[in-house]
Amino acid sequence: MFFRQRGGSRATEETRMNGAFPFHEERHEVDFCVIGGGMAGFCAALAAARHGARVALMQDRPVLGGNASSEIRMHICGADRHGGLPHLRETGILEEIRLQGLLENPQRSHSMQDLHLHALLAQCPNVTLLLNCACHDAAMDGGRLVSVTGWQTTTQTRHVVRAGIFADCSGDSVLIPLTGAPHLSGREGKARFGESLAPDQPDGQAMGMTCLFMARRHDRPMPFVRPSWAHEYRSCDDLPYGEKGHRWFQSGYWWIELGGDDPEQIRNTERTRDELLKVVLGVWDHIKNHCPSVEASRHALDWIGFLPGKRSSRRYLGAHILTQNDIEREGRFDDLVAYGGWSMDVHDVKGFRAVKEQRAATIFHPSPSPYGIPYRSFYSEAVPNLMFAGRNHSASFLAHSSTRVMGTCAVMGQAVGTAAALALRNGLDPAGVLPRVKELQQLLLRDDCYLPGVPFVHAGILREARLGVSQGDGEPLRDGYTRQIGHDPHCWIARAGDWAAYEWDGARPVAEAALFLDSALEREIALTNLHGGPERSTLPEAMPRTWELDVRADGRWMRWHREERNGRRHWRIPIGRPVTGVRFRLLETWGAAESRVYGFHLA
Repeated sequence: MFFRQRGGSRATEETRMNGAFPFHEERHEVDFCVIGGGMAGFCAALAAARHGARVALMQDRPVLGGNASSEIRMHICGADRHGGLPHLRETGILEEIRLQGLLENPQRSHSMQDLHLHALLAQCPNVTLLLNCACHDAAMDGGRLVSVTGWQTTTQTRHVVRAGIFADCSGDSVLIPLTGAPHLSGREGKARFGESLAPDQPDGQAMGMTCLFMARRHDRPMPFVRPSWAHEYRSCDDLPYGEKGHRWFQSGYWWIELGGDDPEQIRNTERTRDELLKVVLGVWDHIKNHCPSVEASRHALDWIGFLPGKRSSRRYLGAHILTQNDIEREGRFDDLVAYGGWSMDVHDVKGFRAVKEQRAATIFHPSPSPYGIPYRSFYSEAVPNLMFAGRNHSASFLAHSSTRVMGTCAVMGQAVGTAAALALRNGLDPAGVLPRVKELQQLLLRDDCYLPGVPFVHAGILREARLGVSQGDGEPLRDGYTRQIGHDPHCWIARAGDWAAYEWDGARPVAEAALFLDSALEREIALTNLHGGPERSTLPEAMPRTWELDVRADGRWMRWHREERNGRRHWRIPIGRPVTGVRFRLLETWGAAESRVYGFHLA
């Protein structure tokens, strides 16, 4: 018998009595099981849970967030390329997390972000969160995945999770060797997908892994003596990008990278980590003791990452393999459910050591932003109830060099979790959702995901309502788009005291109202210790701080919801009663004279 952790726990007495397995075992039966708690896995689990699925998330680390967690501390990049491409920042769950960080974590603490992610899942009643639990086994039946097994080090407990649908968001794709699912690894040659940027011949090389560091300024000189076992770099020319590459030294560096030329990169992670530590300390020794271009006498190392941040290893073969050619054609798929826009950022396989061969540590090949990513690249045809999201989704090496960044991984994860819930609700495998992809797209749009070229299809209750506003043109509130696209702002501009209202002659049943507010999508929001102004750690001034939603019933307006100290772009407010009007009122921003309202929807 399978049972859920929240309902209690018990040891499997038979195994303890006969000596077959001396440790505690717990079994869980859920609808959807996610392996891996990075940004893709986190968003997949939360999206599925919010759509009603019973979810288990198995994560081999004590915290969530993957490369964005306090264990690695990489900032989240995406289609807006650090704010350089306005209005292309990812929304949905990722935007919710970023804005919550601005509201509750202005000190930019990575541990506080860990806490926020943990709370979002741990407080969700239909989520079983299995941290410090490494998946090491899987059971198959007739080609289908039946259960996965993980070992939880902190409790010395074996966890067996049985589910209807599984999603591998583990990065290194632990379920590939456990299920035999077809996959790709290394770099494909030109002939495989006809990609102009591919090497002539395939090889087992990829991109390496990185250990980051952080430094802090003190009020007195802080000497540093390089350990004898660390590497030494006396000249700036010994480091990637020479003198210019390490002028900012409070945190760094992505180019401290090794392992890309190792065909056994996963197996040799610990060995590579040890070598990376030698490089980190050698680079810091150069900054402190040898570099003529920086003054770091009062700085000292405050943190060193002992868990390398990875970029590439195994990738699944799905119903569609995204390629360089797809990206260059802007990914105009009928089944697009996510989008990317980062350059095809191909790191040299030698990583840090490429400088010895007079090569750059990476080459940014141009790609359009945004480009669509199809639903078919997120599920296996060989294992019919297996999905995947993140850097291991179905893509060529070159396509994955763009899609691997965490902003893109997060929106992939939200798409996969939403699709899994839709499939489970209708008794389908993931492939069965493809004929219903338009329904999936509308669910994602409703949850504030952006899908390039796909507009909202509004309910009749919204289309038939009379829309009145205190000033300006209110029609963009229901035009089907909830962000600026190109030069079209798709918004109603409001000032404090302005209102927008939908009304009908007779009472109409309204289930909920949805708002899409101003979170300054034209700027970068990132938890990062790289140089940057206060805009990276404060809520946008244009965001509504205080607002109200009113409903009209029995001939009078009444307050239905009031929000103070708002820190969210997207709201869905249940109404669940017949009304003759619904009204939004902006009362205060976080400092700006005007605020853009991108959507005011009813269902």
